[in-house]
Amino acid sequence: MANIAKFLSLILPKDQIKTNLIDLVSYASDAGFYCLRPKAVVLPKSEEEIIKLFDFSREHQIPLVFRAAGTSLSGQAITDGILVDLSQHWDKIQVEGNGAFVRVQPGAIGSVVNAHLNKYGRKIGPDPASINSAMMGGILSNNASGMCCGVSNNSYHTIKYIRFVLPNGKSYSTEIGIDYERFKQECSILYHQLLALRFQLIKRTEIFERIRSKYRTKNTVGYSINAFIDFTEPLDILAHLLIGAEGTLGFIAEAVMETIPDHPTKSTALLYFTDICSACKAIVPLTRSGAAAVELMDRASLRSIEDISGIPAIIKTLPETAAALLIEYQGGNSLETQTKIDSFLSIVAQLELLNEASFTSIPHEQALLWKVRKGMFPAVGAVRASGTTVILEDVAFPVEKLGDAIIDLQGLFGKYDYQKAIIFGHAKDGNIHFVVTQSFDTKEEVQRYADFLDEVVELVVKKYDGALKAEHGTGRNMAPFVETEWGGEIYQIMRSLKELIDPENFLNPGVIINSDKKAHISNLKELPKVEEEVDRCMECGFCEHKCPSRNLTLTPRRRIVIRRELQKFKRQNNRKDYKTLLNEYQYHGLDTCAVDGLCATACPVDIDTGDLVKRLRRENHSVIANKIALQTAKHFKAVSGIIRFALASGILANKIIGGKTMFRFTKGIRKIVPSFPLWSSQLALAKAIPQTNEKQGLMAKVVYFPTCISRIMGDVDRDEKGVMQLFLDVSKKADIAVIIPMSIQTQCCGQIYSSKGFKDAYTYTVNKTISELWETTQGGRYPVVLDITSCTQTLTNCRPALSLVNKKKFDALKIIDSLAYLHDYIVPKVRISKKKSRIVLHPVCSLQKMDGLDRRFTAIAKHFADEVMLPLFAGCCGMAGDRGFIYPELTKSAMLLEKDEVCSSKVYEGYYSSSKTCEMALSEAIGENYQSILKLADECTL
Repeated sequence: MANIAKFLSLILPKDQIKTNLIDLVSYASDAGFYCLRPKAVVLPKSEEEIIKLFDFSREHQIPLVFRAAGTSLSGQAITDGILVDLSQHWDKIQVEGNGAFVRVQPGAIGSVVNAHLNKYGRKIGPDPASINSAMMGGILSNNASGMCCGVSNNSYHTIKYIRFVLPNGKSYSTEIGIDYERFKQECSILYHQLLALRFQLIKRTEIFERIRSKYRTKNTVGYSINAFIDFTEPLDILAHLLIGAEGTLGFIAEAVMETIPDHPTKSTALLYFTDICSACKAIVPLTRSGAAAVELMDRASLRSIEDISGIPAIIKTLPETAAALLIEYQGGNSLETQTKIDSFLSIVAQLELLNEASFTSIPHEQALLWKVRKGMFPAVGAVRASGTTVILEDVAFPVEKLGDAIIDLQGLFGKYDYQKAIIFGHAKDGNIHFVVTQSFDTKEEVQRYADFLDEVVELVVKKYDGALKAEHGTGRNMAPFVETEWGGEIYQIMRSLKELIDPENFLNPGVIINSDKKAHISNLKELPKVEEEVDRCMECGFCEHKCPSRNLTLTPRRRIVIRRELQKFKRQNNRKDYKTLLNEYQYHGLDTCAVDGLCATACPVDIDTGDLVKRLRRENHSVIANKIALQTAKHFKAVSGIIRFALASGILANKIIGGKTMFRFTKGIRKIVPSFPLWSSQLALAKAIPQTNEKQGLMAKVVYFPTCISRIMGDVDRDEKGVMQLFLDVSKKADIAVIIPMSIQTQCCGQIYSSKGFKDAYTYTVNKTISELWETTQGGRYPVVLDITSCTQTLTNCRPALSLVNKKKFDALKIIDSLAYLHDYIVPKVRISKKKSRIVLHPVCSLQKMDGLDRRFTAIAKHFADEVMLPLFAGCCGMAGDRGFIYPELTKSAMLLEKDEVCSSKVYEGYYSSSKTCEMALSEAIGENYQSILKLADECTL
């Protein structure tokens, strides 16, 4: 449809419509292995706008597909029509009934819902591996289950009420009594047809029992036709048909879910077995002993994650036939959990273990074990051959036959030459996932996959009477085989449902019901070889919720999708689209990336898209730009002086002419030079570097490295001490002498250069700084403390850029952040004079990436305050050093959720962080004065 944006603008505001090439390309992929480029992406905000989109789609005969997080794996969140992005404006979460229920919209992230329920000791039933990024729209529309919930606590069985919009534009809620009669009157034909279909099913004993039997185990193949035998009212039947319907029957606007207990005590262990059959034999005894989770991993899957940091060393030494089970016992208290572990110990002699079971109840150790399991699918994607696609299948077998079924599957892997296939899954439910990788660049390769899948279908359905999709949804992947699994009569009922509810087939056509027997091998995703950072990514989307630019421009996944598309355009000699996409990528992909690296903390294979962006920025620099940057590094003291002078001049201009003078002036310049920094009301000049106390004969000594930001930028309130004086004062209270390097004005951690991709300037800076710190510390005798966490992270990670001589010096240095210094050196020695009642924290990005520093940050706060708020949405503020001055829209977008959360809470006595520029961004966005946590320590101690 030509000029679709113009027509869509008649029903939606222009800022809710995306039709630029970069948007269409980046939304063409989800976590699955299919790809379709939409004609437009829209971001509706209300049910009224959804209804208008339904009308538009019907009028113009353009398909409409809903997407929340895009972590679906079977091709159900892509389209060549209009893609409806629900991730921004549909994130309502409301806890009700003292935690017994929770009201959610489709854009709410599953883990955030659980975080709201946490204080009530409750959680939602579904617990998919992707829960940290998956949103409720997908969790409901795919009838998600997961690790522990089995069948009884999946989405279908934990829905209490649901509000939805049908393709005809009518909306109903099972929470509103009169809607039952209204549905009967307004949708009379559908109402009576649902009753007729129900009667057809229940009168046939054989079919009735078949449905009942199939849903005793996990099954997401086709529609949730168990609704016909579980409910009598047509509106209830329809509401439950929507669960697992993958957006093909209507739009779920809101749901009220029944919650389940989130047991406070958990004990987790990774058990190693001699072979896969031995592991499978242990499943039933472990389940009977009370294990809440029993997760199976074959040797190949363990191999895929054995190099991840913190993984148990034993994994690398396991024999080739080995397998593992990740088990977890849960209880209302430690005694209850221990009783279950004792039950395990009573059966352990029956298990063919390779080692003694070792349980942990330490949260971060448990989190690592679960990261191992949850990261297996993406981990395989990272180690696959470049240019190949990752295919994840999701099947279920009777538990008692699981070992035999796996042996048969492994036989198929060998037959079709899938040498690196892995198997893992929810063993307690007989639900396993297997991953294979291959390219789809030739007809022969496509046919290999088709033949393989045909045999898998035969094995699962005919030999073992299992489920072709246990929890990932039918999608496009299994649509051609729904009839194979369910039989002709039940499949015809499913077809009738689609025709009754969506007669024009404009909602997600081709998903679940598809007459094309080759749909599963059509529109396959191509993953061309591009570059190291890109090639490891298999587009799972786990990173997206961490990205500060996600609601402004792009996410890490979408940045990578575009890099791949650029490569395809290049190969196809499509110069026009290549040039257009490359130009759009400058702002969307490079300029608005904060390079904060938080994406790596959520990525199962530790991809830091910020590193990719830094490299691309580096490659974009001219020779002259690199030389200028190097000269600024060599004359850093003079450059700092110029910046101080410019800052002082701006402050003076505001004082003389008016407080908004510099803001208006820089705003005017930006009309001519868009990348010119915008003046902030938070800008102030730092006080002079104070005199140290190193000669006062105190017991311990540290070298204090006041960062260049702390040396230049100070507090708006001139009565404040400033971070440098605070550092000296809290050190004195702990009887610690402080040394400030004599040449500190020439020193920098190098972040200003590394973040912008100026390699030579960065290399020069860190070599100079490390060499001089070596001298100041007398060969590493004293620890070096930095007062900004991002600077600490930069300096502690600078070793690859150092010369051989300076690498040896670096290895002898102990470089720590001010947070570690406060926690380890100050807190144990100072006396508390008073405690704050309530305070708010913001953990900066670098803090979240440095091992254990986040726990220290919280511990410091709890030491000096009775109540500490750590916002759920405390992510990257988007400031990224100075990027927030250049692209203030990035910071504004990044801070929206955290701002709403903090501003809607109580009144607090203080707001603290550990990075000056982040504190400026937070103060600007939230309207409260964020300060260094050094201030908290100083205020509360004698």
